[in-house]
Amino acid sequence: MTSFQLNGKTTSIGGTGKLPLVHVLRNPCNAKDVRFGCGVGNCGACTVIVDGVAQQSCGLVTESLEGCDVLTPAALQSDPIGSIVLQAFVDEQAAQCGYCINGMLMSLTALLKRDLQPAREQIIDTLNRHLCRCGAHARILRATEVAINRLQTKG
Repeated sequence: MTSFQLNGKTTSIGGTGKLPLVHVLRNPCNAKDVRFGCGVGNCGACTVIVDGVAQQSCGLVTESLEGCDVLTPAALQSDPIGSIVLQAFVDEQAAQCGYCINGMLMSLTALLKRDLQPAREQIIDTLNRHLCRCGAHARILRATEVAINRLQTKG
């Protein structure tokens, strides 16, 4: 049995210790907001925040999360920083197909929770772990800059 916080709620899962977290989150936790992409840690679609750090859930075995705090994209709306990042992406129309965006939102939220004034190189490095086949990179960078400006103005 593995117990962890999932979006603020205690979750206990049995018999899934060696399974990658992405599979456990999608089934049986029914967290369909976590995307399954490549399954080998190359695309970033399955990124979640674990104890404040953005991680690709396909590379985490469930039993390693005992006592951890796991956030999925569903938690962004109620998160003070995540909600601003999410709204900036909506306002700037930064998603085209939307498949990769959930993972990017998680990575950017984790970055901004650590540093409200990241250098452009930090933003690019953070996004470099994510594949976007639609070519929305310019809009994604613009949305990130909008979110940073809103957070600095708010703070």
